[in-house]
Amino acid sequence: MRPSALPPTTMRRWATRGLLLIALVFLLKEASAIVLPVLVALILTFVLAPAVRTMRHHGMPESLSAAMLVTTLVGCTVLSVALLAEPVAQWWQRAPTAVSQALNQVDKWRAAIPGFGPPGERRSSSRSAPTPPPDPVRERIASESVALTAQAVGVGLKFMVSTAATTILLYFLLASEHWVLSRCIELLPHRPRLRAVVLGGLRAAQRDISRYVASVSVINFGVGLIVAGAMWFVDLPNPGFWGALAAIFNFIPYLGPLIMCGLLLVASLAASLGDSGVAALAAPVLSYLCIHAIESNFVTPLVVGKRLSMNPLSVLLSVMFWGWLWGVAGAVLAVPLLICLRSISQRNRRMRPVAVYLRGSDRPCTPLSTLLKPPPPRPPYAPVAVPVAVRVAVPVPPHVPQPSADAVAPVVPRPNALEQHRP
Repeated sequence: MRPSALPPTTMRRWATRGLLLIALVFLLKEASAIVLPVLVALILTFVLAPAVRTMRHHGMPESLSAAMLVTTLVGCTVLSVALLAEPVAQWWQRAPTAVSQALNQVDKWRAAIPGFGPPGERRSSSRSAPTPPPDPVRERIASESVALTAQAVGVGLKFMVSTAATTILLYFLLASEHWVLSRCIELLPHRPRLRAVVLGGLRAAQRDISRYVASVSVINFGVGLIVAGAMWFVDLPNPGFWGALAAIFNFIPYLGPLIMCGLLLVASLAASLGDSGVAALAAPVLSYLCIHAIESNFVTPLVVGKRLSMNPLSVLLSVMFWGWLWGVAGAVLAVPLLICLRSISQRNRRMRPVAVYLRGSDRPCTPLSTLLKPPPPRPPYAPVAVPVAVRVAVPVPPHVPQPSADAVAPVVPRPNALEQHRP
């Protein structure tokens, strides 16, 4: 009988850890209303904490500097929403007409393809069947869309409450960042090396996240301006709105540009650009793809640098996981959370293999044939020459008697333990 590879105790331990991890994932999914504002506030604290620290070194109180930064952030957000409110309302009103125009354009293309029946004949054949009499109650419910309106209001209220909670928590975290950090270090065991490692890891994660978010924000702002100019050049309505959407979706790696391409294609069909030809229809999407290709292949690697480079596969998996867990907000937080995980794993011996998979590298991989070769034999140990001690003749005074070669030191008998304590 072949013995098992792992003892039963180890198997039970790993099974318990796996069940605990699964329970933690579903707990995070259900507790998103509480966990998500806390995580967003922590990430923003990592980004804005260096500015608060700089102001504190110049003599400004932390509460005042935190209030200034939070007020500036909220003001910029409100101004952006106010500028985008009118284009969003216009596209929301045009949504039914835009969808019908897009479907009509698709029907024209399908009718031009041989092998597909014209849509008119299929519609006439479907209309030949007797239709049931209209239900006035059902038509009234469909026209009013009570359920959809209630759901939209509920989502809006939930978003406003989460935003308010995130803003208040961000202010308190920024105002007490130094106090919270010192108390966390004080709770650790009194070992200077452990405290230095924890503090260094927190500072490194804070520095990397702030650098990444600041760099990507500046890059996406530039991308939004260029995309707005490109949409204005190809005569797409509301170019500023599409530039803002491009800047927002560019925070989501890989999936954001795909969503943006789909939205631009639908907008092109809705704006009747397809009537001018295929070139006019594909111009918005192609111009956006060119801008995104230049940004992702040249600008972002140059600005972000190799220090923050991540493995593309790990980034994609992180975006998929956190997007499934928390939606668009989770997809935006995927890369900062991955940077935190890499900073922690680099300073933990047990988690260093995780850092190897997360770190991006331009070094070519070792061929598998080289990895399968046996290790080279170790060279035999060479004898090490031990230096001979040099004897130094020390002059002895003449009055000190010299011991003879035949003299033997007297042996003093060692007393027994019982004899020592005998009275």
